[in-house]
Amino acid sequence: MELLKKIDIHVHGYRYAYDDNHILPEQICEIYDKIGVERGVLMTVSSPEGALYTQTNEDVAYIAKKHSERFSWFCNIDPRIDNNYPGTDFTFLLEHYKALGARGVGEITANLYFDDPRVMSLFRACEACDMPVIFHMGNSDGDYGLIDGFGLPKLEKVLKAFPRLKLLGHSQRFWSHISGDVNEVTMHGWPEGKVTDGGRISELMRKYPNLYGDLSAFSGYNALARDPEFAYTFLEEFSDRLLFGTDVSSPIHIDRPMLKLASFLDEAVINGRISYGAYKSISRGNAEKILFK
Repeated sequence: MELLKKIDIHVHGYRYAYDDNHILPEQICEIYDKIGVERGVLMTVSSPEGALYTQTNEDVAYIAKKHSERFSWFCNIDPRIDNNYPGTDFTFLLEHYKALGARGVGEITANLYFDDPRVMSLFRACEACDMPVIFHMGNSDGDYGLIDGFGLPKLEKVLKAFPRLKLLGHSQRFWSHISGDVNEVTMHGWPEGKVTDGGRISELMRKYPNLYGDLSAFSGYNALARDPEFAYTFLEEFSDRLLFGTDVSSPIHIDRPMLKLASFLDEAVINGRISYGAYKSISRGNAEKILFK
C-alpha cells in the first residue's frame, strides 16, 4: 500500500525570524520532510489580535512564489478595513489577490462575532469570488478569532446565509463540539475521553455541505485521537470535506502532538480502519480540489 505525501491546508511561515515563535520557510520544509508533507498552504496573519507581528498579503505571496514547489497561500482581509464600514464590498480586493495566486482566505482571526455585518460583508465577497475561508474561533474577552456561543448558532447562521461558501472550521472552540457532551465551559478547551453522540460538528456537516473541517493544530488532532474508534467512522463519513493540516508556526512545534496527525492517518489506512479513498481525500485530495481547481 502506498502511503501518501500530505498537503498541509494550514501553516504559518515568515520571511524573517523575529524570535523563536516565528518559523522560516526552510524550517517548515525540514519538518515536512520528516513527517511526509509535500506542500503547505500559508495562512496570512493580517489582524492584530493574537499576533505581535502582522503580515501583508504581498509578504506571504512573496514567500509562496519564492518556494512555489512547496507552498501555496491564502490571502486575508480584516473586515474592519475601509473605514470599518459594514457595507464595504471586498470583491475587488479578493479578485486582485486571487489573480496573484491566493487560493482562499484565512486564517480569519478578527475578534468579531460571526454575524457582525462587517464579517458578513467579507463572507459575501468570499462566496462571490469562490474563495474558501479558514476561520479561528475565539471568545469576547481579550482573545482572537471569530466569536460564537455554545452550540455554534452564529456559525450555522453563516452557513445558511452563504450556501456556496466553503467554510473550513478550525480551533478548539470548533472541534470541541465534535462531542455531544461538550458544555459552555469545556467548549473553550481540548476535552478528553470518548466522543458521545449528538456532536454539533457532525450535525452541522450533515446539514450543510459547505462546512468543511480543518484538522490542523492540537484541536484537530485531539478531536480524533481522544476516541480513535469514533474518529475512523467520522473520517469515513466526511472524507470529502476533511483536510489534513498542522498549524505549524514555530520551530518548537516539531515536538507538538499536532504533527502526529500524519502518522494517525497512515496507521488508520494500514490497519484497515479507514478506506484508501478516504485516506487519499483527507491527506491531499480535498486540498488539491481547492488549490488546483
